Amino acid sequence: MNARTYRIGQIVPSSNTTMETEIPAMLRAREGILPERFTFHSSRMRMKKVVKEELEAMDRDSDRCATELSDARVDVLGYACLVAIMSIGHGYHRVSEKRLHERTVENDAPAPVVTSAGALVDGLRRIGAKKISVICPYMKPLTRLVVDYIENEGITVHDFAALEIPDNIEVGRHDPERLLDIYQRVDRSGIDAFVASACVQMPSLPIIDRLEREVGVPVVSAAVCTTHQMLDRLGLERRVPGAGALLGGGY
Repeated sequence: MNARTYRIGQIVPSSNTTMETEIPAMLRAREGILPERFTFHSSRMRMKKVVKEELEAMDRDSDRCATELSDARVDVLGYACLVAIMSIGHGYHRVSEKRLHERTVENDAPAPVVTSAGALVDGLRRIGAKKISVICPYMKPLTRLVVDYIENEGITVHDFAALEIPDNIEVGRHDPERLLDIYQRVDRSGIDAFVASACVQMPSLPIIDRLEREVGVPVVSAAVCTTHQMLDRLGLERRVPGAGALLGGGY
């Protein structure tokens, strides 16, 4: 009997390049140890600069994307922009997930919806994190919105680094190896977990395992947490090799 193939839908900022590489990379790695197979399908929302006005305009496009992806009868949808959700208001990931799911229902193709913002919060809760430190690529005002959003969900952000890269293409070109130096400038005393990238566009997957060994606590990223929650919504084992403790099989 052949293993089932699942269709992964992603709602992606038009300038995003990383979510469509890191999530498939994780699920392809999973295919090496587990039977399920995956295909990947995207719909894009216009966004070039990571500023509040463009993020709000982009978010309004997400309903169209959900409908388009449900035309393909995807099994799960992932909204691939953490800061767009978090900049709109506290708890907005719940509103977005519900509304976008309704678009799939209206199209007679109901599918669960995951947002990277909600997935990050959920992933941190799954590992029992109450106090974290974070690396963000955003300008400081947007980074502060992200920090406030996470803290409103009951998780203390002990310290953060804001890399202040406004151009979304440049965020995607950021060398993940640099994170192994950047993290050392972030205060990590007493933390339960470290977020290597609170952004699905800033690459971090290649260094998650190494950084986890160096920091000594679980290390996650928005993409790792999104993959974990997608697998959860599909009812599949949440295990991916080389992607840190959250996807190590214990959660």
